[in-house]
Amino acid sequence: MLKYLKWVLPLSLIAYIYYPTFVWMADRWFAGDSYYGHGVLVPFVSLYWIFKEKNRLASCEKKSHFLGLVIFMFGALLQAASSLLRIYFLSGISFVFVLFGSIYFLFGKNTIRLIWFPIAFLLMMVPLPLLLISEITLKLKFLVSEISTYFVNAIGIHAVQQGSYIYTPNAVCLVGDPCSGLRSFLAFLCLGLIFAYMGRFSFWKRLILVVTGLPLAIVFNVFRVFMMTILGEIYGMELVSTKAVHDGGGIVVFALALICFLILKRKLEDSHVSVR
Repeated sequence: MLKYLKWVLPLSLIAYIYYPTFVWMADRWFAGDSYYGHGVLVPFVSLYWIFKEKNRLASCEKKSHFLGLVIFMFGALLQAASSLLRIYFLSGISFVFVLFGSIYFLFGKNTIRLIWFPIAFLLMMVPLPLLLISEITLKLKFLVSEISTYFVNAIGIHAVQQGSYIYTPNAVCLVGDPCSGLRSFLAFLCLGLIFAYMGRFSFWKRLILVVTGLPLAIVFNVFRVFMMTILGEIYGMELVSTKAVHDGGGIVVFALALICFLILKRKLEDSHVSVR
């Protein structure tokens, strides 16, 4: 029991220091228009991965390493700066560095070699700053609008893009934030990292799984906007703006993108097996 009590004070101190950051992250995770609904699951996934390594962790040699202290100090300085500037995003990043550095310093390179990825994966739970989210969302909306307009014109319906609006002879389609593809991309990025870590892939196949999310999100959101524009032109925007069509279309498109992502994963697995 005593060997566990020695961890109570440092863990309590870390929890106290980062409590406002944890509250901020939780607020962003559970917000109605959140892009980080997956954030609440990330710590549990990391804990599961670490738990799977419990036997190897118990048996590996534990020797303090000075580099861990350097990483810890960097995280502490980053936390001090984020506290002064009130930048919770940097505070969330610093928490991962402090955790990583602490484990590295106390238990050494053999331990950190086993669990470095589960700790680094915690970065996926830290929401990006709202200003950066807005900038990325705006650029993706314009890109999706431009490509969708091209395809609408390609099938013979005159369409003009103005910002995130697509004008056709009988309809006006607004490409909103959910249609930018950012939410889908973040979800696929998490899945890509999970599959890349758990699967037995080469480096390049792992990289493909991680980076595929962005083009996949863009392609299927272009398809969604394209279909909504066509439906609006033929049947009117009143139909398109209904919850069943608008929200239902988003769910269907995400499901199709997910299926394609899983097919890609399976193909990469099959090619790995065939090579062996």
